[in-house]
Amino acid sequence: MNCEEAKRISRRWFIEQCGVGMGALALHSLLPEAGYAAQAENPLAPKKPHFESKVKNVIFLFMAGAPSHLEMFDYKPELARFNGTLPPADLLRGYRAAFINPSSKLLGPRFKFARHGRSGAEISELLPQTATIVDDIAIVKSMVTDAFNHAPAQILMSTGSQIFGRPSLGSWVLYGLGSEAKDLPAFVAFSTGSKGPSSGNASLGSGFLPTVYQGVQFRNVGDPVLYLSNPRGVDERLQRDSLDVIRKMNQQRLSVVGDPEIATRINSFELAFRMQSSVPELMDIAKEPKSILEMYGAEPGKPSFANTVLMARRLAERGVRFVQVLHEAWDQHGNLVKDITKNCRDTDQACAALIRDLKQRGMLDSTLVVWGGEFGRTPMVQGGGDDGRDHHPNAFTMWLAGGGVKSGVTFGETDDLGFNVVRDPVHVHDLHATIMHLLGMDHKRLTYRSQGRDFRLTDVHGNVVEKLLA
Repeated sequence: MNCEEAKRISRRWFIEQCGVGMGALALHSLLPEAGYAAQAENPLAPKKPHFESKVKNVIFLFMAGAPSHLEMFDYKPELARFNGTLPPADLLRGYRAAFINPSSKLLGPRFKFARHGRSGAEISELLPQTATIVDDIAIVKSMVTDAFNHAPAQILMSTGSQIFGRPSLGSWVLYGLGSEAKDLPAFVAFSTGSKGPSSGNASLGSGFLPTVYQGVQFRNVGDPVLYLSNPRGVDERLQRDSLDVIRKMNQQRLSVVGDPEIATRINSFELAFRMQSSVPELMDIAKEPKSILEMYGAEPGKPSFANTVLMARRLAERGVRFVQVLHEAWDQHGNLVKDITKNCRDTDQACAALIRDLKQRGMLDSTLVVWGGEFGRTPMVQGGGDDGRDHHPNAFTMWLAGGGVKSGVTFGETDDLGFNVVRDPVHVHDLHATIMHLLGMDHKRLTYRSQGRDFRLTDVHGNVVEKLLA
């Protein structure tokens, strides 16, 4: 199609050329309210879900590096009993491990467990604060994945594929629902661990979706977003006038070629302008009551996981659709006891505080919280000592909380050694299908055509885990 043909049939040309006087202006104003023109001008305009849902926002606490389920949630007395012995030969037949000889000796749990709450969930002494919220969460002990190295497994958890280039979960959510945040990005990501994610930016990328749906990473040190202040000699009026001219030029080009990336550019420029006032206010957690800061363990001005999780609540409160806090610190091949103790000390209080805070604000019904890593750890020790575990895709634990999720339940079961799932397996694709369902979307219907075929987050897999639904 040439430019003249595109111009003849474009919506914008029809409104501008066929409307009469004020009638055209009125129509142009009413169409977005009715939901027709909004998506062309703002791809992030709110959309109706496939079916009614209370959940409006997601906070994904991604414990990258893979926390050991055997030290935190999945207590195995038999593993403790057979500590230091070789695992049964039939257990390891056909098994692939990332770095160790799978016939390494068994390593019993390194910490004590106890039952908590009305639900009686078994929780490690590493997680004293999580133990106080067990009646508000659903613990899934039967997670399985296809990948046993960090980057592919993190990409799979983030995008539903081990291959780079697919849209992330957050991007699919925005594509399906749009955003209710007017002055902030719809999808915000933080990285709080000792290093960046093994998967790079794949966990917040938009893949083949228009780039308007990709996540925006906020920094933990200094300005959360660069260039929030105007350069010397540029005041707000000059900036506004400049943006208005640029917007008009972009809109003219958009009306001719219909390129969605032009709509992305328009949206990005306008959002950046609004963020100059919204972001500094957002990041000022010192305005929070002292009791809230103490509950999270947050200290204004001092970068920490606690500060970031509090920020996640503030973002959800302001309508941000998807917030991801990625804490890459859990890869304990060695120094297991020391490092996992530190990791839990850094994260346990804030994660539990988030649930309590959302609940007391009446936000838990409309916010889905997901906690977990990309896979689990082996019941066998790595190396010749007794202080490390290898990657393990066959079984790991995650938990969920919020609207639509059963509370106070422990779902699924692993065998006596925590090696394989023996009841109610939940694949990563099933988790994604369930998250989409909780947001009011059918994962099979939410598709995007690329390279000649329709893609979806779950590809050709995934089933909603009905037993987790309230």
